[in-house]
Amino acid sequence: MAKAIRFNQTGGPEVLQWESVTVGTPGPGEVRITHHAVGLNFADTYFRTGLYPAPLPNGMGVEAAGVVDEIGPGVTSVAVGDRVTYTGSPLGAYSTERIMPAEHLIALPDGVDFDTAAAMTMRGLTTAYLLRRIWPLQAGDTVLLHAAAGGVGLIFTQWAKLLGLRVIGTVSTEEKAAVARAHGCDEIILYRDEDVASRVRELTDGAGAAVVYDSIGATTYQSSLASVARRGLLVCFGTASGPIPPIDAMQLAIHGSVFVTRPALADYIADPAERDELATELFGHVAAGRITIEINQRYELADAVQAHRDLESGRSVGSSVFTLT
Repeated sequence: MAKAIRFNQTGGPEVLQWESVTVGTPGPGEVRITHHAVGLNFADTYFRTGLYPAPLPNGMGVEAAGVVDEIGPGVTSVAVGDRVTYTGSPLGAYSTERIMPAEHLIALPDGVDFDTAAAMTMRGLTTAYLLRRIWPLQAGDTVLLHAAAGGVGLIFTQWAKLLGLRVIGTVSTEEKAAVARAHGCDEIILYRDEDVASRVRELTDGAGAAVVYDSIGATTYQSSLASVARRGLLVCFGTASGPIPPIDAMQLAIHGSVFVTRPALADYIADPAERDELATELFGHVAAGRITIEINQRYELADAVQAHRDLESGRSVGSSVFTLT
């Protein structure tokens, strides 16, 4: 019988339960997938805690890679035996098998294995829209990236270097600094020891960063705002430390007519054509070795409680996956 991680109430990692589930037969527009690897993302904790509301009880997870076992009526975009990956709703990726809307599936190239796909579909597509859709970046621009040694951070830095950008990254430890540097980060700020905004100004001769990419949220918003160059952009794309405060429009003027956006991946992959364009570029870089996906934590799916504890502790480096055999 299929197994899955589910939760009946919001709370800490302990609310995650390993259960037997009945998968059933795909309906119109749906497919049944056997998972080979499942992605572990910080956003998963938002659903678990209730920061992102979800009906209960529910499954957990939004990213996985596997093989199509059965297709429902009207499905023409994939066939039985196809290798696929996905990221997005509905919840339920933490499972050995599941039913999934066919429209959400992305064909997996032969050059990308299941573990790699599960470790990078969400993070890679996030990086893709951050670098290729939001701002007209030019070679030579300086950007500031928080959590530079994280799953998005390591992909982002490698891709940014392909575009000719200068990357200033923030990390918590010297160990993470070494990882970020190895993936192309030009300058490192140890945010626990240094004032981020002051250091950014020093590294940019007072100008600031053309774009600041902030996935941390509450604790970094003010320093991020103070790090943006005149008429630059602050991209708040995550809330690892909590939601950003209400935006004071006058502060944007005071800091140099700064732009602020709070984007969501779902809005950049809602159009299948745009999603496939971003995925093709991403998978092309990975398959060719121009971007390396670092999987530094692997877990059994039944160990989701410990995986969430590790993720929230800040001990994780690079990407994490649940492996299924």
